[in-house]
Amino acid sequence: MSDVAKPRGLRALYAWMLAKSQGRNAWWALAAFAFAEASFFPIPPDVMLLPMMLADRRRAFRLAAWCAFWSVMGGMLGFAIGALFWNTAGVWLIGVLHIPLEQVENLRQRYSESAYLIVAQGLTPVPYKIVTIASGLAGVPFFLFMLYSAITRSLRFIVLEGLLVHFFGAQAKELLDKYLEVAMVAFLVLVVLGFVALRYL
Repeated sequence: MSDVAKPRGLRALYAWMLAKSQGRNAWWALAAFAFAEASFFPIPPDVMLLPMMLADRRRAFRLAAWCAFWSVMGGMLGFAIGALFWNTAGVWLIGVLHIPLEQVENLRQRYSESAYLIVAQGLTPVPYKIVTIASGLAGVPFFLFMLYSAITRSLRFIVLEGLLVHFFGAQAKELLDKYLEVAMVAFLVLVVLGFVALRYL
């Protein structure tokens, strides 16, 4: 019998994600995660992207670009929900996510006046699916939406997270291994703050 205790709880999940990040299906799982989050799924793809980048820093920028690409692709579905299916799928989805309709309406008004806000809010904790749905609802020109979406997703995943992992990945992994529970709680707080920020940003 081994004297080394097996990880439990969050650490077991983290160990599993690190192990799976090397699997042959990991890239496609990340793609599905990024696509879904940009249109209907509540959890950001960072929870899978960061362990994958930390597992092999040489692939950090490629992984970040892959995640950004599929997030933009998923954003098209979110845009379609707002533009074409708001009264059915859109209203239902917003209800499932417990987001007041007036907050989505507030974003719709802002995007109809200043579509470039998509870039700024795509970098904040505001859930990106709300950004994409509100963009479609606001009638933002599709080409302009795709341009802003590509810019903000690239800035977040490739520039911000990619550079951080590339230059500080070893230290980040060491800190994450040591303070995993604190990091996970902080991440969940950011997700919650993203929904709260809809009222103010």
